[in-house]
Order: sequence, then C-alpha cells, then structure tokens
Amino acid sequence: MGKSVLAAYYRGAMHPEHVAIVGAGAVGCYFGGMLARAGIPVTLIGRAHHIEAIQRDGLYLERKDFQEFVRLGAETEIGRVGGATIVLLSVKTVDTETAAAAIAPHLREGALLVSFQNGVDNVERIRRATGIFAIPAVVYVAVAMSGPGRVKHDGRGDLVVGELPPVIPRREDLGRIARLFDAAHVSCRISNDIAAELWTKLVMNCAYNAISAVAQSRYGAIKNNPLSRGVVEELIREVVLVGRASGVSLPSVEQLVEATLKLGDAMANATSSMAQDLARGNPTEIDSLNGYVVQRGKELGIATPVNRTLHALVKLLWEKVLLVALGQRPESEKFGIEDEERERHSQEC
Repeated sequence: MGKSVLAAYYRGAMHPEHVAIVGAGAVGCYFGGMLARAGIPVTLIGRAHHIEAIQRDGLYLERKDFQEFVRLGAETEIGRVGGATIVLLSVKTVDTETAAAAIAPHLREGALLVSFQNGVDNVERIRRATGIFAIPAVVYVAVAMSGPGRVKHDGRGDLVVGELPPVIPRREDLGRIARLFDAAHVSCRISNDIAAELWTKLVMNCAYNAISAVAQSRYGAIKNNPLSRGVVEELIREVVLVGRASGVSLPSVEQLVEATLKLGDAMANATSSMAQDLARGNPTEIDSLNGYVVQRGKELGIATPVNRTLHALVKLLWEKVLLVALGQRPESEKFGIEDEERERHSQEC
C-alpha cells in the first residue's frame, strides 16, 4: 500500500484510527503533530498552559525541513481518551500507575494502549495497576518544548514496537501501529525481541541522563571527555550484566558502548531530560533508569557501583530542589541551567 493510499485511509476515506496522547510534553506533542500533519485525527491531553496555547493557535512544530502550526485536538480532561482507538501513554515513569488508572475506565473496547515511556517495566506496571495489556514502544527522538504549544525537533524521531511475553500474539495490533506511523512518514519497526530493544534504550538512558544532570553537561562533552567516557563504559557493563541475568539477549558490551558513543555524536548539543526536570523542579525518572538497574542487580546478587553512585547523586540533587521549593534554601542555590540555555538545549530522547 503506497504512502498516498495510507494517508487517504487515515484521513477517513475508509476506517480511520483516532489517536489520543496522554502526556502532551515534547515527545507526545512531536509525534502527535506528525500524525496530525498526515490527516490522522489526534487529541493531545495535557497541562492547561500547553493545551490552551494549542487550542488557540494550533501546535507549532519546528523541524529543519519545515516550521508550521498544526491543527489537532487538545484537552485537559482524561475522559477524552474514550473516543480513541489508539492511546499513546507519554507521561513520565513516576506517573505510570496514576495515568494508567485514570485512562482505564474510559478506554473503549478494542482500543490499544501503547507505552511511549523510558524504562523497561512500564507495561508490567500498567498491567498490575489496571489489568490492561499495553504495548511497549521504544522511542528515539530529540525534541524540546520551546514555549507553550511549541515543540522543536533536533534529531531522529523513530519508533520500535513489539510484544512482551507472556501475552496473546498481537502481530495484527503491532501492524496497526506501524501502518499508522508509516502514513505520517515516521519510521516504526516491529521487533521480534522488544525486551532487548527496551534494555538497549535503557543503556542509552542510564549512560547519559544522570551524568548530564549531575555534571550539567551536554552529551558531546560527556562522550569526548576520557574520564566521563570511562564512567559510561563501566556503567554499560553493569547494565548488560543485569540485563543478561534477567534473561534478556543483549548485544555485546563493546557493541553497546559503540552505539552509545555514536549517540553522543548525533546529539552532541543535547542535555538530558533529567537535567531539565531538576532545573524545572520536576521529579526525575532516575528510579526507573539507574535506580532500576541497582534494584534489579541487588535482587540478582550483581554489584552495580557506578549506577548506584549516579542514582544517589541525582536523589541528593532532588532533595536540594525540594528544599529550595520549600524556602529552606535561597533561590540562588536552585539547581539548573539558565533559562535561555534551558530553552535552547532542552532535549528528550
């Protein structure tokens, strides 16, 4: 089926999908905007300051090859997922259970719930909280919210989906998702080993997110400094040991180190979403990244000193953020980069 036929299909010539995206941050807005540009019905569900701007002006989507306002639905009420055939969950991992429980009463029969989140255990957490068998997706993209209702793309923008055992085979559902994004010119690959894909992404997140947050450094600087690069390599060894002991078939340490260093080149000017969360006073995903590796390693009897150190340091920084918010430390001690730099380099991947 050609691209034009697919686009016509999703514009409603046949039986269109309707997509709801819960979590209208940079990642959710970017993929929502790409789908909407292809004529696919999309509703973003998020915080009022972004939603109000999108309702008024449309979503401003900025890429190197185009810059335009995209019209799409935008709401603050979670009940709006009820009209969707595919729901993309794009909230931070700290909100996984809360968001899934809010979605569950409104999810229509036959609708798909797809986790667009970092970490490797969101699908299991969703199932435990709601009984819903969500589909895991691995997301690679560098995007930033440059203002209310405005998203800027800085690199990649591709997806991997698959099914985690033990579940009823869902190849037809995976095909629905892949065709949906293909119609919007977004690469969406179906993997036969999504667990390995999730853990590979976990390697990348663990390698850069916490170091970028603690050192307030961009990915390129982390990769190019021989000392921090050494930390990254040791960290990856730990994650691979824990992943393999958990039954995941991961590439070699050398292959993952090479891939991680290439990411540092491709996103040299990026600072991590974790650094931005701390700068904005928002909770981080550290417990689902390095903290998850530490906890799983403890369960398996595997030492993870590098991940444990980074987990502890980010937790310490978060404590400082909370003390500033409570007025127990002066504003001059607030963690974070300057607003101008934050706007220019805020990235998520």
